[in-house]
Amino acid sequence: MEITEKMKNEVLDKARLYISSEKNEVFRSEVEQAIEMQDWEGLYDRFYTSLAFGTAGMRGVIGGGTNRINTYMVRKVTQGLADYLSSIEGASCAIAYDSRHFSKDFALSAALVLAANGVRVYLYDTLHPVPMLSFCLRYLRTTAGIVVTASHNPSKYNGYKVYWSDGGQVTPPHDIEIAKLANRVEAKDIKDIGEEEARASGILSGVPEEVDKAYYRMVISSLRRPDLVKNAPVTVAYTPLHGTGNVPVRTMLKELGINVHVVKEQEEPDGSFPTVKLPNPESHEAMTKVIELAKSVKADIVLGTDPDADRLGIAIPRNSEKTDYLLLTGNQIATLLADYLLVTYKEMNADSSAKPLVVKSLVTTDLVKKIAEKNGGMCRDVLTGFKYIAAQMQAIDDDPGCGRKFLFGCEESYGFLTVNDVRDKDAVSSAVAAVEMMCYYAKQGISLQQRLDAIYAAYGYSTEVVFSRDYEGAAGKEQMAAIMKHFRSLKAGDVLVGRTIDSVEDLLGENTGFPKADVIVIRFSTGEKLVVRPSGTEPKIKYYVFLTEGKDGRKALEERVPEIVKDFKDAL
Repeated sequence: MEITEKMKNEVLDKARLYISSEKNEVFRSEVEQAIEMQDWEGLYDRFYTSLAFGTAGMRGVIGGGTNRINTYMVRKVTQGLADYLSSIEGASCAIAYDSRHFSKDFALSAALVLAANGVRVYLYDTLHPVPMLSFCLRYLRTTAGIVVTASHNPSKYNGYKVYWSDGGQVTPPHDIEIAKLANRVEAKDIKDIGEEEARASGILSGVPEEVDKAYYRMVISSLRRPDLVKNAPVTVAYTPLHGTGNVPVRTMLKELGINVHVVKEQEEPDGSFPTVKLPNPESHEAMTKVIELAKSVKADIVLGTDPDADRLGIAIPRNSEKTDYLLLTGNQIATLLADYLLVTYKEMNADSSAKPLVVKSLVTTDLVKKIAEKNGGMCRDVLTGFKYIAAQMQAIDDDPGCGRKFLFGCEESYGFLTVNDVRDKDAVSSAVAAVEMMCYYAKQGISLQQRLDAIYAAYGYSTEVVFSRDYEGAAGKEQMAAIMKHFRSLKAGDVLVGRTIDSVEDLLGENTGFPKADVIVIRFSTGEKLVVRPSGTEPKIKYYVFLTEGKDGRKALEERVPEIVKDFKDAL
């Protein structure tokens, strides 16, 4: 892109204003050096836009500039949140942060802006995962919450997520109004207070230790078969991937008397994530070390959590010798947990009038729905985003006589929830539930691989292909918009990826049964389904291809998957 003189002057004005407003010397220096070197393309990318507070928060590359995440941008959006909270008498907020670069600094900066605006703040003294912050909000009954994290993104990213009093990420009308206020805040509007003064006045304090203890008690009490799990003769291999899961996961399993081996190189928090390219337990590369550890200790189950411990990866032995392990997909984990929880609920609550409710994202396997309905439960599809699952949980709280009981929430991207006192993905309690499930089947001489095979035999084989395309920078936004416009132009009878389209459903349209969303569902005459969804937090479009065969068609479909993957990746 050619940077004109007008563009240079505009970006220079923005850069100078930013420098005068940024408290962190690291970020100021980056911009000052770019000006000195007359790096106009770099400056344009840093300032051509501002990171927006979108649905529930913002995420971006760490660095100086309004199109980066830094101390100034954190303070800016926090002032918007404070402005929104100003109308609520006695407003309070709890704040947690993960192991990423500057997470602790950003958390403190947010805390001081809120305190300066008269909002009571509870700031964790050490890094804590997303689910424990969600639990904290409900336990302390705070008005709102913040987690500084970029989840499983590469190390150059950080982010800022806002939660509401129910423990879930903010939803309308809160998110819309907070975004409006945050996006119009200017540097002169941001209030400030010193940390020493804030703590001395009592408006800022740490989160009471009792909150962690209460969370641990809650998870232990959620066990369906505690006597089966406690001191069970099983071995777990685990990696926190340099993140927040290390302490809580190991604390829970140790309390249960479970033998846990941890990957030493990935045990300590480190925002550089030096042993992995991507700290995501969905990634085979990220789980390589823990699977190697599992082979050496003959682990019965392998667990991995991402940096903010809201996503859980699981690998299981392929053979009785435990010399080879299968890294399960998010849909396979959802299938196994849904099956175990529903069958167990049916067994233990035969006299209950409340139907167990499973809530899944629309891009999660429909096999979960089949299992729920077969076992006397209900299954609801929601848009991608755990806040929509949290909303279904809140609806039950608001109407205790509705005849439903929340049992399980799941997203194909390794997000699971098996407890009611957290309102976001929870890798910690889900890890404990997974160990319980494994112990239950092991007691019967059944491996998790055998149970998964039995589910396929009973309901039919389902699999999926998930991939994405990245679109960085200013040109990337235009490219993504053009791609989505093209998909919206398709209709029944058109050919895509060599397949005839049976129907196209645009969730931005009317009467879809979902809130309006930038999602397109395409069904083919072959029975395959394609869901196209731009990410709400990253410059990418995600593609989900769903494939299903009858009870006897598994082998044939498995053989065709590589060909199908190539078809879709080449065409999209």
